[in-house]
Amino acid sequence: MSGLIPQQFVDDLIARADIVEVIGHRIQLKKAGREFKAVCPFHEEKSASFTVSPTKGFYHCFGCGAHGTALGFLMEYDHMSFVEAVESLAHSMGMEVPREESQRPARRYDELFELMQQIERYFQAQLKEHGAAVDYLKNRGIDGATAKRFGIGLAPAGWSNVLDRFGNSNEAIERLLAVGLIIRKDNGQHYDRFRDRIMFPIRDGRGRTIGFGGRVMGNDEPKYLNSPETVLFHKGRELYGLYEARQALRNIQQLVVVEGYMDVVGLARHGIDFAVATLGTATTVDHLNNLFRLCDEVYFSFDGDRAGRAAAWKALEIALPQVREGRQIRFVFLPEGQDPDSFVHQYGAGAFEKALAGGQPLSDFLIDELANQVDMNSVDGRARLAELAKPLINRIPQGVFRELLTAQLAEKIGLPVARLDSLITDRSAAQARRGTGGTGMRPRRRAVAGSPSVVRRAIALVLHNPPAAAGLDATLLDKVSRPGTGLLKEIIEMVQAEPDITTAGLLERWRNHEKGQHLGKLAALEMPDLEDFDAGAELAECLQQLAVSGARQRVEFLIEKQRVTPLTEAERSELRSLGRGSGMVG
Repeated sequence: MSGLIPQQFVDDLIARADIVEVIGHRIQLKKAGREFKAVCPFHEEKSASFTVSPTKGFYHCFGCGAHGTALGFLMEYDHMSFVEAVESLAHSMGMEVPREESQRPARRYDELFELMQQIERYFQAQLKEHGAAVDYLKNRGIDGATAKRFGIGLAPAGWSNVLDRFGNSNEAIERLLAVGLIIRKDNGQHYDRFRDRIMFPIRDGRGRTIGFGGRVMGNDEPKYLNSPETVLFHKGRELYGLYEARQALRNIQQLVVVEGYMDVVGLARHGIDFAVATLGTATTVDHLNNLFRLCDEVYFSFDGDRAGRAAAWKALEIALPQVREGRQIRFVFLPEGQDPDSFVHQYGAGAFEKALAGGQPLSDFLIDELANQVDMNSVDGRARLAELAKPLINRIPQGVFRELLTAQLAEKIGLPVARLDSLITDRSAAQARRGTGGTGMRPRRRAVAGSPSVVRRAIALVLHNPPAAAGLDATLLDKVSRPGTGLLKEIIEMVQAEPDITTAGLLERWRNHEKGQHLGKLAALEMPDLEDFDAGAELAECLQQLAVSGARQRVEFLIEKQRVTPLTEAERSELRSLGRGSGMVG
């Protein structure tokens, strides 16, 4: 059936769905107060950290960070597309999915997936017709079976092969633009993005092609070229080779993250089926969540040169909040000039697996890298090591791993463990996580005016109590430049435009947005459940604090400006007006 599903229907569907019933039919839930808990179905764990809130209509795992609505759960657990999840949930509730026709042809995901599949087959057919490309792969140790398994193809030389074959109408051209396979020039003409490159299809969890990576066969630049961000492809969430690894291995015990497509394919050619690659970007939290949902052992294999160690350090920084008991992260540095593909080709699979087994644990890598920056033979150097380690250790969740790492660092520095722990532990952060001010009393809710915590507090209040935003004046945020205020204003305006929207409805709107993970965490926070708690009043107070803070920032800017150049009459008037309101000038 053609046409788009109306957003109002999606919102209504989420609001009416019984998320406990949807999830409870698939995993075992246990009542825990007003909520339900379970062992997370998306990562291995022993204690239940997966929570389902029937009142808010969403789930959240405090272990791996997975969260979403009933629709999101169906997509993640049953591997459905968005449309399939909507249709499945509606069918279970006896509802018919309506469609609306727009003046512009609908870019339905299924049409785009079909287009990507057709182009993948075209690239594969082109490979068979170009002997030089086949010889290139053979010289790289890639046989026909491996090429077929990974769907490898060829984008032939020329500026318009894909465009001429698949862009025979304005609508077809729009679809090619939507999936990033052609580029529009300033004069309105178009040309192929990928030319004269070996093509590697990038697949999602269901095996559907969502993007491509192209590698040159000569010395041209760039060596690797990826599809851009599209409605199908988000490089910060996807890992090349993950689908193929899941197909090859029934029970994945370990995964190794490498840097390129040829590394993944080359390792698979030698029987190492558990390699994945990031897609032209540094490792992200979403990458780690995807990895740890499948196994507890993750290795990062990089070159041993400066660039490789820098990439490994970035991965370490991202991984720190994900570290906990039962998870193992190691860093494997190959000899300089070697990558996993060349190494396994020269020395064999056994040598690579031996290199993995001898990989450096995260704790050793962290301490050794920091120790190399200081003079460990001096008191000042060892003190500096503690200072460098402090912000990193404070990013690790409380638990056995953090205690053992602190003990290892204490031995390196030459301090008693308890003394070092007292020096490096961020007590205010730890108290905030426990929800106390260190006295066992309920913490004060008022935050420093204009601080990011006020913005976070306001967003959390709107998420938990959407109707409370109904009477707010969102224009108070227009001149506030604090981080997150734009998102806060957007959420408030959405609630005011759609008064019946629920917490789950808000989260669903941001499901594919980079802020979605952050909103999920805020929605999972426990909020006051007091009879005299007025969410609307507290929201209004938060906005007022932010407005005052914004005014003071503007005053400071204008005062500083007039020291350099005279203000305009309008700016002088603005300064007088703002100064009276903020109390900063007379």
